[in-house]
Amino acid sequence: MEKQQEQMKRSTKIYHIENPEKIKNALLIWAREEEEVAWLDSNDYAQKHSSFDAVLAVDGLTALQTDYHQAFDELAEYRKTTGDWLFGYLTYDLKNDLENLQSGNHDSLGFPELYFFQPKKIIMLKGHELQFLYLAMVDDEITYDFDAIQRCAEVGQEQVDSLRSVPKIHMRIHKDAYHEKVRSLLHHIHRGDIYEANFCQEFYAEDTEIDPLKTYQRLNAISKPPFATYMRLRDRYLISASPERYLRKKGEQILSQPIKGTARRASNAAEDLMLVEALGRDLKERSENVMIVDLVRNDLSRVAVKGSVEVEELCRIYTFEQVHQMISTVKGRVLKDTDPLDIIRATFPMGSMTGAPKISAMKIIEELEETKRGLYSGAVGYFTPEGDFDFNVIIRSILYNAAKRYVSFSVGSAITARATPENEYEECLVKAKAMREVLEGE
Repeated sequence: MEKQQEQMKRSTKIYHIENPEKIKNALLIWAREEEEVAWLDSNDYAQKHSSFDAVLAVDGLTALQTDYHQAFDELAEYRKTTGDWLFGYLTYDLKNDLENLQSGNHDSLGFPELYFFQPKKIIMLKGHELQFLYLAMVDDEITYDFDAIQRCAEVGQEQVDSLRSVPKIHMRIHKDAYHEKVRSLLHHIHRGDIYEANFCQEFYAEDTEIDPLKTYQRLNAISKPPFATYMRLRDRYLISASPERYLRKKGEQILSQPIKGTARRASNAAEDLMLVEALGRDLKERSENVMIVDLVRNDLSRVAVKGSVEVEELCRIYTFEQVHQMISTVKGRVLKDTDPLDIIRATFPMGSMTGAPKISAMKIIEELEETKRGLYSGAVGYFTPEGDFDFNVIIRSILYNAAKRYVSFSVGSAITARATPENEYEECLVKAKAMREVLEGE
């Protein structure tokens, strides 16, 4: 038993590196053949709440894969049993474990509803320091792996075609049907059933083979988001350019940063500034954001110390490569002995991807959407041995099942009383632009 416990400890070694960007690319190339890969990259985006610039986790020692039935209980037990770093994802459909809900829509991707793994090897990048956190059973490989990563950095970008085939992308919901569904949502809003709902639609390609890593690199290069993710779990891939944080816990502080409000970018600097100012003044976009902030405050208050929940930033405009976004920051404080999974249970799924009231909105959008959301609008991230965690919102993301040769990405928008079907449809096309460009090779 003592020997087994010794093997579960992590060894740490830090190297100084000269070119972090080269090392980032080298890490991805080095990990390419691993069957379990989690890569999280902040893309050097300036933000107050960050733990590292990038992290790579590979080679699972143990894993938890399950459907929604008692999924959060199983994850809580898995986290306590391992007492170690865990990387993985929560699909949107875990809502069914928390409330009397169901997911009966079409699903061609077939991802497990929850997946986490305990990596043997973790490599963190912070500034010019590369830190290796290896389980004792493989810590004799640190020097060898670092040398291999350096060789990958010297070789540079792999000379591989970015796409093995050009996907023929289809829309699951066509324009007229989309307009009709938005009008149905507006009817629910005007009747008082809900006052906001996030309505999503799928774009997909069948019988398609892509190079997931190259697709990620292209998507990341044109988006440069603060919560980029490349995840491989055998023949299933998540390729994400997410700009949104779902939830972070560090010590006793919890923090959520919902996004609601989107404007396109302009190539002309003066026009681009006008778009930023217009977004900041837009009453519809601000009302969307404030509604979700209220929902997030309510969710956090279920587990936070009384009176500790506050809005740090309200409706601030952040600029990304593809779009301008309106983001708010809500924070609170929890007691030291609060179980991390209790915090996630109280807030999942995130308000920005559901609506308000949350349960009513989820029931209505389930009826109107035509695709099971699965990993889209779920969350990907990690737990630390101390019980801290950080998860993004899985948006602006491509999902790929290599065995089924099926590629999918979804986009959505918030429907409120001020919404028009035409404008919401155009917003979806703006959000889909980067994924489409990457997949179609434009």
